[in-house]
Amino acid sequence: MAKTAIAYKEKMKELSVISLICSCFYPEARNKLVCEFEDMEVKPINKRASGQAFEVILKPPSPMSDATHSITSPPKKRDVSLEDIQKKLEAAEDRRRSQEAQVLKALAEKREHEREVLTKAMEENSNFSKMAEEKLTLKMEQIKENREAYLANIMERLQEKEKHAEVVRRNKELREELTA
Repeated sequence: MAKTAIAYKEKMKELSVISLICSCFYPEARNKLVCEFEDMEVKPINKRASGQAFEVILKPPSPMSDATHSITSPPKKRDVSLEDIQKKLEAAEDRRRSQEAQVLKALAEKREHEREVLTKAMEENSNFSKMAEEKLTLKMEQIKENREAYLANIMERLQEKEKHAEVVRRNKELREELTA
């Protein structure tokens, strides 16, 4: 790090010597014009640590430029007649009516669309309720048929058990008669 600092200091000394030699060969002042425009000059002022400063000098206008840069007076107002005012008012009223008609038309279209949506929703709702009712009745009928079939099956088994019980009773009576 120290070597780098030493090398940097030597380089700075060399640069200042070079600038001194250059100033000897070119003794012109450094405050030359930086830029020149048609109506102004820009000269640098001595450099500061914070940045660069410039002086802007405005040139006086030349006699030729007076004609080209003359300020024109504002246009004169023309007299407005009562008929012109009436025409403008009527045109504004027509525009207002047209705009109002467009707004009313848009509102009517929106209401019509809302009605269509509501009727479609009501129709779908009624269709859904009809379908749900049909499904429910079919399901209820199926449940009723299943219950009837189940009860018929139980009754049939009960009758078979009753017959079997009667056969067993007869066989028991026959045994008792034979053993007695």
